[in-house]
Amino acid sequence: MKRLFSVLALLVIASMVLAACAPAAPATEEAPASSEAAMEEKVLKIATQSPLSGGQSALGVDIKNGAELALSQLSSPLTELGYKVELAPYDDQANPDTGVANAKQIVSDPAIVCGVGHLNSGVMIPSSEEYHNAGLAFVSPANTNPTITDRGYLEVNRIVGRDDVQGVVGAEFAKAQGITSVFIIHDKTSYGQGVATFFQQSAEGLGITVLGFEGTEEKANFDALLTPVLASNPDMVYFGGIYDQAGVLFKQAREKGYMGTFMGPDGMDSTELVNIAGASLIDGGGMFYSTVAGPASVYPGTAQFVEDFTAAYGAAPQPFSAQAYDSMAICLKAIENAAKEGEVTRASVANAIRALADFPGITGTFSFNENGDVTSASYFVIKVTSADPAKWGENAVIQTLSIAPPAQ
Repeated sequence: MKRLFSVLALLVIASMVLAACAPAAPATEEAPASSEAAMEEKVLKIATQSPLSGGQSALGVDIKNGAELALSQLSSPLTELGYKVELAPYDDQANPDTGVANAKQIVSDPAIVCGVGHLNSGVMIPSSEEYHNAGLAFVSPANTNPTITDRGYLEVNRIVGRDDVQGVVGAEFAKAQGITSVFIIHDKTSYGQGVATFFQQSAEGLGITVLGFEGTEEKANFDALLTPVLASNPDMVYFGGIYDQAGVLFKQAREKGYMGTFMGPDGMDSTELVNIAGASLIDGGGMFYSTVAGPASVYPGTAQFVEDFTAAYGAAPQPFSAQAYDSMAICLKAIENAAKEGEVTRASVANAIRALADFPGITGTFSFNENGDVTSASYFVIKVTSADPAKWGENAVIQTLSIAPPAQ
């Protein structure tokens, strides 16, 4: 027994010696976990905010889709630098309170270093206070109220024009069409009332008689509002607001016998306006709208975008989706430039956006002034030519202008 114990002891000692002398196993098993952790550290996000539900979702969803398409097509330079960029879409429901609540969530996520949005100026203005306080840059494909950029926030940029110019463009067009009187209605929002006020001021300065200036939040029955409109019988009814409200108003006005001209700003620009208002847009004096974003077909660089967008989402892009593509492209380029200069932070991205000069987008070439406006913006006047929603993109472009922002 003693001898057996000694043999066993010798075997144990021998095995320990062999283990000590054996070469160390390569640490390959730890590499994947370490590599995965490194990859996680380089995940970046770009947020979008637009109405993905509700009456204005036709435009809001395609803003998100346009940004998403750009991310899928243009993020390879960042991939080569070791970054993974993800989309973080938020539904603001075209509601300021929802937009602000979303903005608080967005700025609380440190991975989000840039954003695209909003559709509505009335949502962007309060939400951008959150972005500004957190140093998070946003690029807007659609917001037109002057307040958006007049605050001079580094984090707030837009690639479209302003209502204090768009209102003037609309009034000057009305004057050129021989309009001598107008009844102005607006939706009481920052956007709708703002552009209607600029239209009013310019129209009066041009000698057009303004027979009424009324705000309404009504969306179903406009009898009370149409009574003074019909009594005054203006050459034109101008509506400052969004298509889902305007379409009902225009249709009911025609049903009650109004045969003058309708006009509005770029909030009219959606196939849904035709779905709601139908032939009332081409009856009588017809329907015109000014816009800071022409149909995708008017831009030389958008042919491939339209093809790719339609293939990806099963329908042609709505207005502002091409601008959302460009807004995302600006975010991506700014992040890339920040990465090449050093560390990607919200501050470095915000500064990189403003440093871009003559950035080539599909809807234009962009440089920003000290307030975040583009140094030259496009404005269009368009005539609705068909009651068929499928032909909305074929509406006639009557006028195209390129105008610098007003001097501050």
